[in-house]
Amino acid sequence: MSKLSPINQVRWLKFKHNRRGYWSLWIFTILFIISMASELIANDKPLLVSYKGELYTPFLVSYSETTFGGEFQSEADYQDTYVADLIDNNGWALWAPIRFSYSTINYKSDSPFPAPPSAANLLGTDDRGQDVLANILYGFRISILFGLMLTTISSIIGITIGATQGYYGGKVDLIGQRLLEVWSGMPTLFLIILLSSVIQPNFWWLLGITALFGWMALVGLVRAEFLRTRNFDYVRAARVMGVRDSKIMLRHILPNAMVATLTNLPFILCGSITLLTSLDFLGFGLPLGSPSLGGLLLQGKNNLQAPWLGISGFIIVALVLSLLIFIGEAIRDAFDPSKAY
Repeated sequence: MSKLSPINQVRWLKFKHNRRGYWSLWIFTILFIISMASELIANDKPLLVSYKGELYTPFLVSYSETTFGGEFQSEADYQDTYVADLIDNNGWALWAPIRFSYSTINYKSDSPFPAPPSAANLLGTDDRGQDVLANILYGFRISILFGLMLTTISSIIGITIGATQGYYGGKVDLIGQRLLEVWSGMPTLFLIILLSSVIQPNFWWLLGITALFGWMALVGLVRAEFLRTRNFDYVRAARVMGVRDSKIMLRHILPNAMVATLTNLPFILCGSITLLTSLDFLGFGLPLGSPSLGGLLLQGKNNLQAPWLGISGFIIVALVLSLLIFIGEAIRDAFDPSKAY
């Protein structure tokens, strides 16, 4: 707080005054940190193995079965009772709380897939026998990272284009607006579906194609602020003094435009996560077998006799989107000069 400027201290106090948004930020941060440690929470490999006095970290490094006294040079299958007995007879193994990764199939399940919640699978399994809770942990992480990266890339592109149009105006603004109208009319979802039939989509491919069409959200806001500010006295004085256009845009005008930009970032992040979830639900998102919240919702739709699938997917998606909306509302109130704290 002491390092913040007086106006930012007031904004922070306004943000804290919105208890719903403040606690939503804490909850979202904790959930994100937990998801970043998914390998330590849900893993089908031991976190630490002591074998004949030597320590190994199977969740980080691949070890062959022969390392633990087995017969094969291939990677050890720690779910195999033969390998487990070799380790137990000569040392010990430290496991994650959930002994399944997102792609691990529970062959020891007593119920047919999708299996209902049990002591081994707290939220049950999907129709492939994979643990639902592990899929939620890994899928949540991918969704948030995808949303953060897409929001960052889209914001940089949108702010740059909006600032250029607003600052120079005239033909630059006119041509930019016409191109923007054409580009915004592109059927993004249709193009993604079309390209998915030709190219096998992956995380980076989806990020690139969605960023290509998702940068327009902030252009109008930034452009309007630059158009309003570019003729202010201090901006004109800077021009007369010979200050470079780039420096004027970054130092004198952009800070004013960032107010409206920051208040919209949580909502853009919310839309980015929804976009990936929708693509996965429709089958045009991440490759088959990837942890995905949208894929979990699709499993729930296809297996109505297993309500734990749809309920689990709905709760986590609704929770994430609600938290981001509450955070966005709190940020909007914090930057609103008419709001008291």
